[in-house]
Amino acid sequence: MSASRPRSPHLTRRRVLRGLASVGLGTLALGGVGAAQAYHFGVTHHTRALPGLTRPLRVAFLTDLHYGLFIYGGSVRAWVDAANAARPDLIVLGGDQMDYRADEAPAALLAELRRLKAPLGVYGVWGNHDYGSFGKYYSPRYGPARADWPQRRESLRAAYAEAGVTILRNEGRAVREDLYLGGVDDLWVGEVDLGAALAGKPLAGATLLVSHNPDLLPSLPARLGLVLSGHTHGGQIRLPLIGAAVVPSRYGQRYAMGWVTGAHGTPAYISRGLGLSGVPLRNLCEPEVAVFTLTPQ
Repeated sequence: MSASRPRSPHLTRRRVLRGLASVGLGTLALGGVGAAQAYHFGVTHHTRALPGLTRPLRVAFLTDLHYGLFIYGGSVRAWVDAANAARPDLIVLGGDQMDYRADEAPAALLAELRRLKAPLGVYGVWGNHDYGSFGKYYSPRYGPARADWPQRRESLRAAYAEAGVTILRNEGRAVREDLYLGGVDDLWVGEVDLGAALAGKPLAGATLLVSHNPDLLPSLPARLGLVLSGHTHGGQIRLPLIGAAVVPSRYGQRYAMGWVTGAHGTPAYISRGLGLSGVPLRNLCEPEVAVFTLTPQ
């Protein structure tokens, strides 16, 4: 039997990173820096060619509102004002609109979303926290799972529609003669059907796909124009030299935020989102309303 190798007295890289993360999180919590950054958002502007467009298109993308957990009507009001000020042709919500046990429709949230204005309409998809709000799964915050969660999901979908927001669950719409918009269900707790979401996609024209979770990107079919996702919050808490301490993705930092590439070279943008999850803190990860000016190629 060989002798066991004594442990190195030197700090490993993992221990250093853990230590720095602990110190960083402690500093944020004690100093209030993270709390201050959590509610200060910006509007980011992006210009990109989208194959199939015949004329320019402006899209406002709001995702991960997380209404009900640290986020209330006043925050949503400011985000809606910012989106409307961009004068978009189309507005898209990227999922996780809700983050509370939704036994009743979120009246304050829907009242603000009703104010969104875009000539081509307002569309959205569901995220994993929306499903928690329906009662599909147990969590300490949502309580026990409820057997009637599918009915609750459809009731809330109808409430969103009354507020002017069309939820796309594995379906799509031709929102303009040169643009098809598809939306898929949540990857973690929904039932993704890309084929159904893109079934109405014409041979000509541009295609925009919305998926709450960016981990769908390696599974994309060919000939998609652009994908918009959220879910990761950019890690929500990022530390100097380290980046995000935690990214809710099986691919780690690969799809944390910003411009990335999916299967078949498909471009995708991962928004840092607007709300908060887990803790009411952000650091070096400003919430964003993302505005895209898409041009013919």
